[in-house]
Amino acid sequence: MFGLGCRRAESNDDTTRSVEAALAAGCRLIDTASVYENEAAIGRALKASSVPRHDFFVTTKVWNSDQGYDRTITAFESSLNALSLEYVDLYLLHWPMIRLRTESWRALVHLAGIGRCRAIGVCNFTIRHLEEIIKDTDVVPAVNQVEFNPYLNQAGLLRWCSSHEIQLVTNNPIPRGSRLRDPRLLEIAGHYGKSPSQILLRWNIQKGVTVLTRATNPEQITEHADVFDFEISLKDMDSLSNFHENLRVGWDPTKAP
Repeated sequence: MFGLGCRRAESNDDTTRSVEAALAAGCRLIDTASVYENEAAIGRALKASSVPRHDFFVTTKVWNSDQGYDRTITAFESSLNALSLEYVDLYLLHWPMIRLRTESWRALVHLAGIGRCRAIGVCNFTIRHLEEIIKDTDVVPAVNQVEFNPYLNQAGLLRWCSSHEIQLVTNNPIPRGSRLRDPRLLEIAGHYGKSPSQILLRWNIQKGVTVLTRATNPEQITEHADVFDFEISLKDMDSLSNFHENLRVGWDPTKAP
């Protein structure tokens, strides 16, 4: 339910330090993507750790310019080689590319079928995009990774995914900017003796949504991982759910044809 999202770092050393800190904090889910250009650094950090391969879970993604059946297969092999792994635990389509998403999804189905990846899924897919690839292939994604937090409470998408046994993962559990100073959030955090970031992470977890922290500072990663020793009340959960203001950091996938 908790992982490290390894976005593009300033250096390979920064990536290595982040992975080391996450593993030390008990995190076993490491999420990356080919476009972040850090798969090789992550592979080296995992290989150097004392954590056995079967205990950590690695996710990576095929970027938009590599989509299409044959290109997706090639991109996967490049990612696998960069990570220095025999398989990845989860391989995702990074965005719902027009005219290519179903073809790319068929490539992921093939990769899963021959055991190159243990599970397959998508990122930034709306219900409409999910219905399309399921109808065309009869294969339901294991995961849909999207922006999700109290300020972008995609409750309808969560309900739909849950009803189809698709695990929702949020790559943006903590919105940027002034929201961490929201007086309403600060008041709730004060009730539990936790930071605003910890409250946002815990809200997602209690919603059944897997969270990816994008922190790079080891102390912040440790703080973010410390969210399993308390529970937010139903009243406060409802209050947080009402913070919704359709706040997005990335491109809005509802505009994808």
